[in-house]
Amino acid sequence: MTTTDTPTLQRALGLPALVLFGLAYLVPLTVFTTYGIVTEETGGRVALAYVVTTIAMFFTALSYARMVKAFPVAGSAYTFTQRTFGGHAGFLAGWTLLLDYLFLPMINYLVIGIYLSAEFPSVPTWVWILSAIAIVTTLNVLGITSIARASTIIVAVQVIFVIVFCTLAIRNVTGTSDPVTNPLIGDGSATGMAPLLAGAAILCLSFLGFDAVSTMAEEATRPTIDIPRAIVTVTLLGGVMFVVLSALAQLAHSPTTFDDPDAATLDVTAAVSGPWLGTFFTAAYVAGCMGSALTSQASVTRIMYVMGREGVLPQPLATLAERWRTPVVAIGLVSTVSLLAVVVPLSLLTSVVSFGALIAFSAVNLAVVKHYAVDQGRRQGLDAARYIVAPLLGLAMCLWLWTSLSANSLLLGLGWLAVGALWLGFLTRGFRRPPPQLSFQES
Repeated sequence: MTTTDTPTLQRALGLPALVLFGLAYLVPLTVFTTYGIVTEETGGRVALAYVVTTIAMFFTALSYARMVKAFPVAGSAYTFTQRTFGGHAGFLAGWTLLLDYLFLPMINYLVIGIYLSAEFPSVPTWVWILSAIAIVTTLNVLGITSIARASTIIVAVQVIFVIVFCTLAIRNVTGTSDPVTNPLIGDGSATGMAPLLAGAAILCLSFLGFDAVSTMAEEATRPTIDIPRAIVTVTLLGGVMFVVLSALAQLAHSPTTFDDPDAATLDVTAAVSGPWLGTFFTAAYVAGCMGSALTSQASVTRIMYVMGREGVLPQPLATLAERWRTPVVAIGLVSTVSLLAVVVPLSLLTSVVSFGALIAFSAVNLAVVKHYAVDQGRRQGLDAARYIVAPLLGLAMCLWLWTSLSANSLLLGLGWLAVGALWLGFLTRGFRRPPPQLSFQES
């Protein structure tokens, strides 16, 4: 073991690897996870709800891309907010990111356990969860290049499923007389904007991959060029995939109510091509969850590495393994926390991730306005559109999505922020001292 002075994080990721990293984090097949719930909520307008969510996330993705150009170091929203608004705000932004990223691997582990336990009933769910944690932890310790290779394979498996599904769905659609506009207008069971916007709020978490890309700034070969491009590319590719897949699913299987909305995908795949496609879906989706667990654990450990390196979190979190140049202490801590997936319900995990993501997104949108428009005075012509209008639109959409969360989500999220404020008070001796500052060197 060695401390953070030497060695450093390894710069090994180009644009294709960064895009694959983000797509693996998104889990392209995640559209089917909430398909039944959002179909019932919107009256069959899932594709239109994805269009709304994609627009909202696009503006926020632009803000991330612009901030990573200004500060190409690891840390994501923590880095951007700390440098723009100061240490206290930066700490709270980083704290909400920890809420987001700490729970996201647990969601993937739990879903893996649920699906594989259903496929192999004789094996307990906890066995699959522990096995997945062991595999993901090992790959994270071995280094970022192993994660990039695994992400490539996992995305490839999901792409194969997507191609097969789209081909079969198009074949089914051509044999029906249903209007192709059904995914946009629905069946009339839920009319107006309120159900549509409620569905779009649920779909917000499908777009967390672009945020994860920004945490790889110290491991990208050209961070100021490739990270912004990867962020926008991942957001747009994800949005297009989600819209197309949800539209084809709706056209291939027109009912908008299900006996079990959580398992609506099985109804869709059965309608498209029978039970064998459902088995293929389970295999591809489990692979996608493994990829998302890989990338989400890598992201949170890099955030903890940066915060530990500067003394915002305990210093041992900035320890790197000399052989693999990875933050092994942070990886071990995240893996230990992930063991809670054995006992914590899925509904609780998803609710707290929503809160953390939207708070971080809002902070980054505000950081663009502060850094470029206020501090640098770039408020004329196109700069006004780039650094004032676009980020404020992103902020407004994030705040609307945030207010659409359930009361339990808001309560749990605010409780997490309260704990963070207490820790910050301890760290700064009752707010009498400034919190530790990031050096902002590509060390």
